[in-house]
Amino acid sequence: MLSIKHNLPGLLLSALLLTACGGGGNGSTTDTSGGTIDTGANNGGLAWVEGEFIPYAQLANQCVADQSGSELSEKLWLRSWSNDTYLWYDEIVDTDPAPYTVPEYFELLKTNELSASGNIKDKFHYAMSSAEWEQLNQAGASLGYGFNLYLQQASAGMDRKVTVTFSEPNSPAALASIGRGAVLVSVDGVSIKDANDSDSINILNAGIFPSVSGKQTDFGVLDLGATEIRNVTLTATSVVSTPVPIASAIPTFSGNVGYIQFNAHIATAERQLVDAINGLKNSDVQDLVLDLRYNGGGLLALASQLGYMIAGEQATQNRTFERLTFNDKYPNRDPVTGEALTPIPFIDQSIGFDPNTLAQGEALPSLNLQRVFVLTTNNTCSASEALMNGLRGIDIDVIQIGGTSCGKPYGFYPTPNCDTTYFSVQFKGVNDKGFGDYSDGFVPSSNPTLASDLPGCVLNDDFSQPLGNINERLLSAALYYRDNNRCPALSTSSMGRVAAQAPFIDKGFTLEDTRVQSKLRNNRVWPTGL
Repeated sequence: MLSIKHNLPGLLLSALLLTACGGGGNGSTTDTSGGTIDTGANNGGLAWVEGEFIPYAQLANQCVADQSGSELSEKLWLRSWSNDTYLWYDEIVDTDPAPYTVPEYFELLKTNELSASGNIKDKFHYAMSSAEWEQLNQAGASLGYGFNLYLQQASAGMDRKVTVTFSEPNSPAALASIGRGAVLVSVDGVSIKDANDSDSINILNAGIFPSVSGKQTDFGVLDLGATEIRNVTLTATSVVSTPVPIASAIPTFSGNVGYIQFNAHIATAERQLVDAINGLKNSDVQDLVLDLRYNGGGLLALASQLGYMIAGEQATQNRTFERLTFNDKYPNRDPVTGEALTPIPFIDQSIGFDPNTLAQGEALPSLNLQRVFVLTTNNTCSASEALMNGLRGIDIDVIQIGGTSCGKPYGFYPTPNCDTTYFSVQFKGVNDKGFGDYSDGFVPSSNPTLASDLPGCVLNDDFSQPLGNINERLLSAALYYRDNNRCPALSTSSMGRVAAQAPFIDKGFTLEDTRVQSKLRNNRVWPTGL
């Protein structure tokens, strides 16, 4: 077994450097681009010159807010950082930043090219406040009411509908008994279905996506199976995610089957995953159903650990979980840490992301399984896909039930500058066999033909049953496939590359169709979150 025991301190050191640095400002990152900078008061010597790039380390943390810099210094930092570390840096149009705000300029610093299949090449370019990112990454904490939502038909006049997919335990939504399958009908008196003007849309967004803790919002809720709408007032608060809310053993005539609902690769998941695997191991499960339908990613190291805990020592010994490649300026080393590029192993020990719950260096349990059934939707993304790909790379059978995954074989180091953390694609990952071409997602198929096709069943999410219930459509189909090696009759596998519904979480309503995935849940970072 390729143990990380001796490499673990280095991993943690890299994580600490990442947390401490401001995109290269403290010397913990590597920036080899040429140029000089006038570092006098107010950065008066700065100017944009097409094709010339000041080293971004020299521009870091020169901010408007504390008067240590200007908007121009912040924009030029973004420009140099992108030119040095962005995976497709040579596809960025070098544009004068003067007419743009900092957020507007960041949006320009990405490729406009399309993938080979004609889809948008870079769908994962975003930023958020550094405080918000730290809360989300470490504890899964975000401001809201605790319900996860799916939007059906975002535009007015198209039977717009918002359905609750699940509510976080002990959240305002859960305490108000708003559960899976409930439909939000109105927000502060505005009909979700019929809103068609800017004022109404603004009320919907302000209510469903609050920006201030303590905000009270009145919701009209139609519970699953109910015929009458009930009115509920919820107060926005910081809701902490429970990344592994369900782990259970399902008895069958051919042995126990494990079920794990895994919602986010965040730091607190390490302890919960270890507990879940230990419990299933004690129940002598013969197979595993891993529910990743709402898991948009997070810490790549956790995906590697879970891969080991599923497959075990023999299957993962001396095998690569994922190998990272950066842009052509850095063929042999990581442009952020400066370290030589080495394959990421299947990690067999605890990293201790939260040392209060799990210490570093403890041996991880394993189920030693030869296959896993994975439940997916369009919101299954990034580190979740890396887990699927990593297991396939060592010949573990991955049976996919649900919809096409989001398609993100890419990752980034979240990089802070001036109280904002930026996420810009910096690397691509491949498995032990060198495969990573799934930018259009993994596709369940009864007749796999492409390398990104997986054996399985195409099915839409089922909001009519609780998650973990054997009658819920995706879990039921996984159990049926296990017994019969084929999809149940209700599967739409014969329809081809049909995507299951994707949860709508964070972006907000517009007067156009906005069926997009949450920016907060499409992360793939190493070693602190992908």
